[in-house]
Amino acid sequence: MRIIRTIKEMQNTSKFMMRQGKSIGFVPTMGFLHEGHISLVQEARQQNDCVIMSIFVNPLQFGPNEDFDRYPRDLKRDEELAIQSGVDILFYPHVDEMYPKERTTKLSVKERVDTLCGRSRPGHFDGVATVVLKLLQIVLPDRAYFGMKDAQQVAVIQGLIDDFNVPVELVPCPIVREQDGLAKSSRNVYLTPTERKEAIELSSGLNAAAKAIADGEKESITIKTIIKNYLDQTSGVIDYIEVLSYPELQPVNLIENQVIVAVAVQFSAARLIDNTIATSDIAIGV
Repeated sequence: MRIIRTIKEMQNTSKFMMRQGKSIGFVPTMGFLHEGHISLVQEARQQNDCVIMSIFVNPLQFGPNEDFDRYPRDLKRDEELAIQSGVDILFYPHVDEMYPKERTTKLSVKERVDTLCGRSRPGHFDGVATVVLKLLQIVLPDRAYFGMKDAQQVAVIQGLIDDFNVPVELVPCPIVREQDGLAKSSRNVYLTPTERKEAIELSSGLNAAAKAIADGEKESITIKTIIKNYLDQTSGVIDYIEVLSYPELQPVNLIENQVIVAVAVQFSAARLIDNTIATSDIAIGV
């Protein structure tokens, strides 16, 4: 595996591969890799000649009460996992490489951000969109892989690609889950043993909601009630239960097209999120 640290070298390398007719799959990450990231690499490996992963902790997406400096980093471990999973090139730029001077333009996301997790993180998706657009211009991939665990981020990035005619295919990948259905997350280790048992109610509630939609239930309020009945069995505090159009992320009263059913629950030391994408005849992500 080759490690690249500069934008110029990364762009030149991608252009060289393009001239050779090789397809490029791109997996952007902030490092501290886990099985969710590895599943994205595996998907990219199947569909492309070359897999490039970036590791960059992006300061622009951290709010004033979110500690950028304390974000977990373990490059040596990440390198080992990247090699084992089949990454060809690891792009690992320094902050000064990505943002060498004061920006003359600012990217502001107007839609799909004032709901779900974005409601409590103003400006977060401006930072996400900025770094993703930069990375796509640097890596020049044919396909970019993002996990549906953060379905709001996928929706925002799809809007970015559409708005700016970025020549890349966004490939959304299914949520990776524990054997009992809990969505895998680095936050799961902060659950107490009791909370860990309770946490499966998130996916159980989403499964029940998806089945109700597939069976013909169209009232959003009914779907929310179904999920709430599951989440009320936990000791966590419900942050939100939402039924929104997807990828537009607009509220819906009647389910007629594709929707996202999403939940967030705050336990004592961990905030868990989960979701499923559903229509009247299919559910994706649970």
